[in-house]
Amino acid sequence: MTVQIQAAPEPSALYQAWQALRNQQPRLRSRDAAAHLAVSEAELTASRLGVDAVRLRPEWASLLPALGDLGYVMALTRNEHCVHERKGYYREVSIMANGQMGLVVSADIDLRLFLGGWASVFAIAESTARGLQRSIQVFDHQGTAVHKVFLTEESEDSAWEPLVERFRDEDQQARLELRPLPAAEAPRADTQVDVAALREGWAALKDTHHFFALLKKHGATRTQALRLAGGAWAEALDPAELPRLLEAAGARRIPIMVFVGNRHCIQIHSGPVQNLAWMDTWFNVLDPEFNLHLKTPAVAELWRVRKPSSDGVITSWEAFDADGELIVQLFGARKPGIPEREDWRTLAEEAAALA
Repeated sequence: MTVQIQAAPEPSALYQAWQALRNQQPRLRSRDAAAHLAVSEAELTASRLGVDAVRLRPEWASLLPALGDLGYVMALTRNEHCVHERKGYYREVSIMANGQMGLVVSADIDLRLFLGGWASVFAIAESTARGLQRSIQVFDHQGTAVHKVFLTEESEDSAWEPLVERFRDEDQQARLELRPLPAAEAPRADTQVDVAALREGWAALKDTHHFFALLKKHGATRTQALRLAGGAWAEALDPAELPRLLEAAGARRIPIMVFVGNRHCIQIHSGPVQNLAWMDTWFNVLDPEFNLHLKTPAVAELWRVRKPSSDGVITSWEAFDADGELIVQLFGARKPGIPEREDWRTLAEEAAALA
């Protein structure tokens, strides 16, 4: 579906409207405030330039490694239905020569970056009831937040101003050149997919990272491929099983990998989950270094997926919304070259498949 980009109000008027809204709803997050005001979150952020925000140059190959100077930070990546927050250090940053892809592979902050969709970036120093909150916030060409990095009480405060000044853009105007999303291709009918060839290609996988290429080769969407793969490779589960799996992983102290992403960034937590809590219909992980916030009613489909690899079969749980967009993926914690954990596989296989 093509998103229509509407002209935003003048920045000064937009900022004033936002402040009036905040006075009425002090706890309203910027993402929700932008939706309420019918603008993108990037436009809302740009409206605060000259107040508590600075536009930075989108020089990812030098800016991203420089975030390591900030020390212990909190990285946040989200989609419409799930928020992933991981504390740690921005280390081991690499950007491909073409500038379109990047990686952060430190032990705590683990990211896959699709930089071709990254458009604008701002440094924000906001006064809050808890004190000064400083962050670097990245947005795509549609004005949607891609990735945010927040300073913590343990961050290197002295590195903030030098970083902001080093990457300060000469252009501090609030105008943004937003683009509508390209029209998505209509999915092929099941009858147009060569199911036998899809299953054969699936069985021949040697690396889970090759799965996207398999989908592209056969012109299948992700959920379509899961439907057509057959029960040996993919089984539908009751969405209510997803929080139960996380609770069981916590109770049994099974370290897992939690993948949450959007079109331009995927963030990964590897380790245990322990402090789990419901808040209304949101299911949360509230650990000291890892927080997850999952809007459970948005999970329209849940699948147990098995993919062959050179390390043996790799089992995942994958949750999708009503539009077939991936919300969250869960794996057993592992490194390449190491077989899947038996305790994770046992847990992942316990839930009964839907008929």
